[in-house]
Amino acid sequence: MKRIASAVVLLLIMAGCSDKAVETVGPIDEGADQDRGGLQEEITEVAAGLRSPWSIDRHGETFYISERGGTVAEVGTDGTVRRLDTELSAPLSGAAEAGLMGFVLKPGFDENREAYAYYTLEGPAGPVNRIVTLRRGDAGWHETDIHLDMVMSGPVHHGGRLALSPDGSLFATVGDRFEPGTAQEPESLNGKILRMNAGGEFEVYTIGHRNPQGLAWDEDGVMYATEHGQSANDELNRIEQGRNYGWPVIEGTEQREGMERPIATSGNDETWAPSGLAYHRGRLYAGALRGEAVLVFDPETGSLLRKIGGFGRIRDVFSDGDSVYFITNNTDGRGTPRAGDDRLMEIRHPGSG
Repeated sequence: MKRIASAVVLLLIMAGCSDKAVETVGPIDEGADQDRGGLQEEITEVAAGLRSPWSIDRHGETFYISERGGTVAEVGTDGTVRRLDTELSAPLSGAAEAGLMGFVLKPGFDENREAYAYYTLEGPAGPVNRIVTLRRGDAGWHETDIHLDMVMSGPVHHGGRLALSPDGSLFATVGDRFEPGTAQEPESLNGKILRMNAGGEFEVYTIGHRNPQGLAWDEDGVMYATEHGQSANDELNRIEQGRNYGWPVIEGTEQREGMERPIATSGNDETWAPSGLAYHRGRLYAGALRGEAVLVFDPETGSLLRKIGGFGRIRDVFSDGDSVYFITNNTDGRGTPRAGDDRLMEIRHPGSG
């Protein structure tokens, strides 16, 4: 594994909804003089050679990373990568941003060898989204059950994130399929966050989302989500069941009775394009695509505390309780790949800087 020490450079810029300066953290040469009371934050390469990775999960010593082309990369802590095909019941859509996206291992993976997955296929009238169960066999993964099908999508804005809440409930984010009005239509699943109920059916949890792609919960079970804004006004939201998060009626700091404002926004002059989200020891870590950084937030105040950059586009973030991990997304057709891209990276001692 390759180790990159991190330096902290205090910039005289302000977070859009904070009175604190933002620290930008980037790679520097190892061996720089850093005294942090014995806790030096380090950014370490775990594995390289991933192909447009989208979601991270982990079981034991193995990371499971979905790749948009329809494969699952199994990554060992020693950096070895084993890439397995997924046998799906329909071909993946060729629409922009589409493919195999959300992926989360089911509870009891030791015995059932199953995961939930979210992918976009080509339906009779265009791209549609599907949530399924995949089972890990000797040769790879194969689809066994369809839980949600024929959710209309569009040329972009598929959503795609899957996550398990602390009580084991499955949540999914669905984009507005590039038709903003669908986010406010009660009969449409587009522009919504969904939850699977005890009967195995998906129900609408919140409405008024544009293209949400990150979900996380803190130690008290409070839920958070990231969302792509239109050109700017990207959002970090605190999620409560039954609430309306405004799109396309309001965005950013705009207000309307009965609609929720984000706890953090990029504002009118900056674009984050936030994707995956993880909670780690009192902080929220969000992957930014256009922003090309891991964004670190204080969930209580919404303050943007730090930007960990220098690695290109960041698609997903994951915490195992000790370290924070992230995947770059420079090979997705919108980034600038470098040797070794895409990569799984580890932030050791996060927040010690």
